[in-house]
Amino acid sequence: MVTKNEAESRYEIHVDGALAGFLEYRTVDDVLALVHTEVDEAYAGQGLGGQLAKYALDDAKARDVKISPLCPFVAKYIDKHPEYRVTVR
Repeated sequence: MVTKNEAESRYEIHVDGALAGFLEYRTVDDVLALVHTEVDEAYAGQGLGGQLAKYALDDAKARDVKISPLCPFVAKYIDKHPEYRVTVR
C-alpha cells in the first residue's frame, strides 16, 4: 500500500506492514520535484518502484500540480507511460 508521508516529504510503500520503499519529493512553488526513489533490496523486482511513481504522478495530476522528475527512475517511468508527460514542467 502506498501512502503520502508529508512529515517526511515522501511517498511510502509498505508490504505486510513493513516499509519497503519510498519516493522523496520537494515542493517548490507550484511544482512537485520527485527527487529520489528507493526500494529495499528484499523487495526488488516486485514493481514497487513503479507503484510509487504511479501514485506520486496520480497525486500530482489530481492536485493539478506540475512535476519535475529529477529522479532517473521516475523520468524513465514517464517515458514508458506517456500519459504522464502532460504533468511535466
